[in-house]
Amino acid sequence: MKSQLNKKIIERYSRQIVLKDIGVLGQKKILLSKVLIIGAGGLGSPVAEFLSRAGIGSLGIVDDDKVGLSNLHRQGLYNTSDIGKFKVKIAKDKIKKINPTTRVTIYKIRLNNNNFKKIINDYDYIVDGSDNFTTKFLLNDYCLRFKKILVTGAISKFDGHIFTFNFKNKKIPCLRCFFQESNISDDLLNCESEGILGTVAGIVGTIQANEVLKKILNIGTGLDGYIFILDLLNLNFRKVKIKKRKNCFCK
Repeated sequence: MKSQLNKKIIERYSRQIVLKDIGVLGQKKILLSKVLIIGAGGLGSPVAEFLSRAGIGSLGIVDDDKVGLSNLHRQGLYNTSDIGKFKVKIAKDKIKKINPTTRVTIYKIRLNNNNFKKIINDYDYIVDGSDNFTTKFLLNDYCLRFKKILVTGAISKFDGHIFTFNFKNKKIPCLRCFFQESNISDDLLNCESEGILGTVAGIVGTIQANEVLKKILNIGTGLDGYIFILDLLNLNFRKVKIKKRKNCFCK
């Protein structure tokens, strides 16, 4: 990225450059940032869209799923003509139309120990838009190991949960401090059985994107060591501190 922003770039991002907490220096930080999104569904769609609109320089997207008819009510990157096509391919095409300057790398894979090792160090920030705890714990463990910043989201029915873990700070808890594998089921995240209002996915994903931008810019109050709980049916919001478990391997 050039040291000077040209006129076209300044015009594109003028509404956020004018913010005193961002400015030209902040926009340069955004343009130089590398973000990996796990899951191109209900959460990953708004994350990818808003980060690309903000000017993220490099965006990686991991997903091995195809667009289905039931996805369309909450996954804003896709439309009816995309049904049956791989999500990552469609997402890349849509993002390049939104912002041609964002470099998009797609990974048509199901994440596991071996392939995540190969790509995690290419990115500074990891966004979890997955729908199962196996993947969430995998992301937690590797981001902890490689000292990455992880923004995790979860949705069900009318509710959303958001966590941010800056694993460069050894004092903060991890996802395993809050959830214990033996006590949870993926049914909690199953939109097919539990249901989900489409707007809930959009709201939670947008907040995840917002948290990433705040981390990049080092502004505002973050969620390190907290869970943000949204009850969008009754408009109740809580920010709850997570305690670091003594027997957790993140100690």
